[in-house]
Amino acid sequence: MNEWEPENEKFWKETGSKIAWKTLIITTLTLVLSFASWFIMSVVVVKLPGLGFTFSKDQLFWLAAIPGLAAGILRIIHTFILPIFGTRDVVSFATFIKLIPVLGIGIAVMNTETPFWVFMILAFTTGFGGGDFSSYMPSTSLFFPKRLKGTALGIQAGIGNFGVSLAQFVTPVVLSVAIYGAPSVFTKIDFNGTQAVLEQTSIEKQGVVFASLEDSKQTAILATVKKNVMDSVTAAVHSTDKKVVFTSLPLKVRAKIIADANPKLVEKFLNQLDKKNKAVINKPMYIQSAALWYIPFLLIMTLVSWFYLRSIPIQASIKEQLDIFSNKHTWYCTITYMMTFGTFAGLAAAFPLMIKFLYGDFPNAPDPLAYAFYGPLIGSSSRILFGFIADKVGGAVLTTITGLGILAGAVILVTQGLVVPTSMEQFPLFVGVILTMFFFTGIGNAGTFRQFPIIFSENQRQAAGVIGWTAAIAAFGPFLFSILIGSDISSNGGANYFFIGLILFTVLATVINWWFYNRKGCERPS
Repeated sequence: MNEWEPENEKFWKETGSKIAWKTLIITTLTLVLSFASWFIMSVVVVKLPGLGFTFSKDQLFWLAAIPGLAAGILRIIHTFILPIFGTRDVVSFATFIKLIPVLGIGIAVMNTETPFWVFMILAFTTGFGGGDFSSYMPSTSLFFPKRLKGTALGIQAGIGNFGVSLAQFVTPVVLSVAIYGAPSVFTKIDFNGTQAVLEQTSIEKQGVVFASLEDSKQTAILATVKKNVMDSVTAAVHSTDKKVVFTSLPLKVRAKIIADANPKLVEKFLNQLDKKNKAVINKPMYIQSAALWYIPFLLIMTLVSWFYLRSIPIQASIKEQLDIFSNKHTWYCTITYMMTFGTFAGLAAAFPLMIKFLYGDFPNAPDPLAYAFYGPLIGSSSRILFGFIADKVGGAVLTTITGLGILAGAVILVTQGLVVPTSMEQFPLFVGVILTMFFFTGIGNAGTFRQFPIIFSENQRQAAGVIGWTAAIAAFGPFLFSILIGSDISSNGGANYFFIGLILFTVLATVINWWFYNRKGCERPS
């Protein structure tokens, strides 16, 4: 194309509209696959211990976090490559290279001897899917006139975000489907069954079987005992001998640490106590299918992108594009979008592991994947809905509402003890609050993307660059949420400190948005 004038009504009706909507459809479908492949690791990671991988709790949180770190870095690159290479080349290549993490993870999970560092590299490559956003959204912004930007960006980002729910919803379904390779045996340890086994066997026999385990395995089982409990037991028995400590623990504590340990590790222990026990639950699982099912869809969309997309004649060197950083509003918008999309993506990555490690130790613990997909689904839906509303009422007021919603949710999580739970009775409220926070992040994501083209209305190339840059920084959300929540749980047994920090940041971002973009007489009403 030699020209692109979406604000020219004649050009838009005769030429621009058809091309813009076709581009939106194709890039949105590829963006769904991008988000889905970006979150592969967040759904696979909760199954790894039951398959025989001996990764620690911190290592599992790192695997869920690294895709966010990778996406943030790659989004910075995507922010600047669109004006250089154009929509068609960027989208086609970005779709094709996602075959690397899909194939890699599919192969890696079939072998429990695959080292942790390999999984870390593969987790980083899933960031290819997260990086796309910072070139896809600026591209869409350039294709549409101002009056339709909020709608177009809301549709693309909202439907694209459905990819997170797609990954978390489809995964449990395809785990029983044989796409390639043999099934693995997934082991789950039931708390009630474990307690029944311990009640029915003598403490002497438990001590003998425990002592027969390798020292490293004894240490791994005892590692989940809370420090205050361990200190009181060792003081009472005047010994640090692992067998003595284990047999001296209260029955429920023993049952809890066994149910909480690596399932493959304690399976042998429980079977030696009672060969007919009901604590050990084994079932076949095609874990590789969670990754391999993407392959045909990625290949199809690569070809569709190459043959049907076109590029807009807007070019700028990287040096020219750096002018966005001299504008203070670039940094304010970065903070507000970190509050909206950063929270959305961060919660999406951490939600399954939060369920597993905050509520997984209680009797009748929930399956994380049975709930995880609801959050991204709700957030994506509200983003689409409020994209239309943002075009009518403006984006700034929606972003302010989002800040208040996230703030209220975080306060409830902390004050009601929902992220330092003492029973399963708190779980319904925990899920309800998290899902409500997802809803508000969707509103905010629609609002901020309506704001940016207006805040930078004097230069649409800059507006596109800011969309890419803010999206890049917000993509670090999964990394920050997963690492900080994981660290908080490991150190303090809950996530209170993390959500207190989220409260403080949300207050800052909401005040910035209200002061510069929302209040009467503000600098850039949007």
